[in-house]
Amino acid sequence: MDRRHVLASLAALPLAARAQGQPPRLLVGFPAGGSVDATARRLAEFARGKLADSVLVEQRVGAGGRIAIAALKDAAPDGQTLLVSPSSMFTIYPHAYRKLAYHPANDVIAVAPLALSTCGFGVGPMVPATVRTLAQFADWAKANPDKAAYASPAAGAMPHFLGNQFERAAGLALTHAPYRGAAPGMQDLMGGQIASGCFSVGDFLPHLAAGRVRLLGVTDKARSRFAPDVPTFEEQGFKGIVGVETYGLFVPARTPQAVVDKLSDVARAAVREPAVVEALAKLGFEPLSQAPADYARRLAAERDYWGPVVKASGFSSDD
Repeated sequence: MDRRHVLASLAALPLAARAQGQPPRLLVGFPAGGSVDATARRLAEFARGKLADSVLVEQRVGAGGRIAIAALKDAAPDGQTLLVSPSSMFTIYPHAYRKLAYHPANDVIAVAPLALSTCGFGVGPMVPATVRTLAQFADWAKANPDKAAYASPAAGAMPHFLGNQFERAAGLALTHAPYRGAAPGMQDLMGGQIASGCFSVGDFLPHLAAGRVRLLGVTDKARSRFAPDVPTFEEQGFKGIVGVETYGLFVPARTPQAVVDKLSDVARAAVREPAVVEALAKLGFEPLSQAPADYARRLAAERDYWGPVVKASGFSSDD
């Protein structure tokens, strides 16, 4: 297709969306109020008037985000159904779920990343206020095995395996409690129903000042600018526990390249918009911009990295 045809296709996209009588749907596999939902809503707000008159955010919650991906896979490849998702569903789930209902590379197209998110490990009021480091938590957990548990936003997601890596490195026996998204897990952590949790740093941020939770460590190679006083796992002697999640935009396989390019242009413009950057910062996210091919390569490299980590955890599921 020559340049004139591509430009014509791009120009026609918003009109085509309106002609179908339905606004584009932006699927989210996690509950309202969490970081995935908030990211999707900022993108939808920015995209109004650029893709169509309106863009609807539609929750398809369940199975750790897999229900939303299955809905995307079965949707028409016309740019009308999109997905915002963490990268775990495409980089870690293939190693964790034996009967995954989608192929992470063949059934979807990675359009663009939107943000980078560092994970953090924190504790709530069940754990004494004197516990301020990962080593101190390990000592407390060994002395209180009946309470030694950690929450994550989903079984098979990155925080699940980061928590498992810490468990094994510290010689602990932690019970893993997967939730349907970060929001309900954080509620139980703050309410004292569970001792600890591994979530996005952004999920902890609104509650740190009030002391409702304490962030003990972050999982990037460097400290998070959003929590500069919190040392990394590696700084605290837990080497190799590193995990940074991307949140990205996806469409069904066989979506025309002109549509993918248009959506990529909108996504990349969004993460340069000051209002969007500010909104992402409130979530503890750093904006990230890559072309579709570069993002696909990044996800492929992450799949290779997480394979041995998942295998070492012993976790697998037919569910």
